[in-house]
Parts: sequence; structure tokens; C-alpha cells
Amino acid sequence: MQLDHYEQLTFDGLLPRNVDVWVPSAYAENVDCAFPVIYMHDGQNLFEPEKAYTGVTWGVAEAIERLSTEGRIEPAIVVGIWNTENRFGDYQPTRPFHTPKGERIVKRMERRKGMGDVKFSADQYLRFIVESLKPMIDGNYRTKPDLHNTFIMGSSMGGLISLYAICEHPQVFGGAGCVSPHWPAVKWVILPYLQDHLPSPEDHRIYFDHGTVDLDKSYGRWQKKVDAVMLNKGYQPEVGWLTRVYKGDRHHEECWQARIEVPLTFLLGK
Repeated sequence: MQLDHYEQLTFDGLLPRNVDVWVPSAYAENVDCAFPVIYMHDGQNLFEPEKAYTGVTWGVAEAIERLSTEGRIEPAIVVGIWNTENRFGDYQPTRPFHTPKGERIVKRMERRKGMGDVKFSADQYLRFIVESLKPMIDGNYRTKPDLHNTFIMGSSMGGLISLYAICEHPQVFGGAGCVSPHWPAVKWVILPYLQDHLPSPEDHRIYFDHGTVDLDKSYGRWQKKVDAVMLNKGYQPEVGWLTRVYKGDRHHEECWQARIEVPLTFLLGK
């Protein structure tokens, strides 16, 4: 296994951020092969416990090695994009708020205590991934760059930005892993946006899940509404779309680590 670290990458309008690139052991063992890529948010929480917020990682590297050794998935490269102090602004989808109702909600948000320094920059953040980071990864690693082998994943607000990414850049991302997406941040605007912007179910896969404790206990109501939109747009359960509920799971890396094999298998499964 190999973990490369890139310091303070910049892109117009965004705060500099670090990026980790993990490559599976199969990368060195099969020098003529190219690999799928998963772009993951909150990158400091993925690989090294001493850098993770809670001291617990997602265990994504270990899971990919285990699942690929068992022949259940194709081994993949993981690009961990660190967040910054503008995490909420980078991960909050913006286009769903481009309606009269959405604009009123944004104005109320901007008046809240502590929101004055937030810069809503999700579109720039996705441009950073698509226009700057992905070309760098494809140019320096043996990747399969097509949409069928390019995925994006995150938890909480990272789950929202992953869904937003596959909607806004369906020609780039073929699959999104939305783990415990924080629906309250977009609950009044997300349904009409998805109705208009979900990508074709013919060549895209989307995974959702949530627990039932602490923050996650409020997600079920809205997830059911999103699921109804998925059905309406032609997504087939267990085929192009998967929603899972984990009773007793809380909003924490320990729980996301425990179930990481499910979205990985859904997105990368052979």
C-alpha cells in the first residue's frame, strides 16, 4: 500500500487544502493495470487515526484490500480531500437554493450567529475536483478516468456534496456514496432540485444510508422523500440505487467504518 500526501493545493476562490492519495497493494503488483478512483471528502478522517477528528478512521484502505482480496470488488485508488475551516460552505449544495424560496432560506442562514464568515463555495469546490485535482490524479497515477470508474463519497455534509457532484457533473462521476447525508441542511429545497437534476439511471449508481441515533435519527423522514424521487426518476432499488438504514448507528466514524463495505461493494462490486 502507498499513501502520498500533497500539501496546500489551491484553486481560485477556495482555501488551500491537503490531499492524500492511497493506492492499493494491487497497484504495485500489477504494473500494467489501471484502477478506478474514489474521491472522498473529509480526507483527514480516512487513513491515519492520529489525524482523524475522533481518532477513528473510515478504515477505507483496509476494507478495499479485504474486499478486493476476496474478489468482491475491483481494487481502487482513494483520493482523500481534506476539509478546511469553510467546510460547511464548501459542502453545502448551492443550486437547490436558486429559487425564491431558497434565496429566502439563505438570507436567514446568513443572519444566524456564526454564519457570517461562511462562504458558500460548493460549485468552486466541485470545479477544483473536476478541473484541477482529477487531471492531476489521472496524469500521475494509472487510473481508469471514465465516469464508470470515477466515484465520489462522503458522510454528513460530505454525503450532500457527493450527491450534488453526481448531479452537477454526471459526465465525470458514475457513482456517489452518500453516507448519513445531512438532509436538514437542504430539506426544503432538495426534492425539486433532484427531480430536475438527477443523472440518468442507465449509467449512474447512488448509495444512501443513515443510522437511527443522535443526528441520524432525523434523517429517515427526508430519506424516504428522496427515495420516492429516485423511484420516480427510474432508479431501480438494489441495481442503480441503494438505501440502507442501520438501527442503533450514530453519526460517527466508528459506525461509518463498520458499514463501509456496503457502499464500496455497491459502487465497485464485480
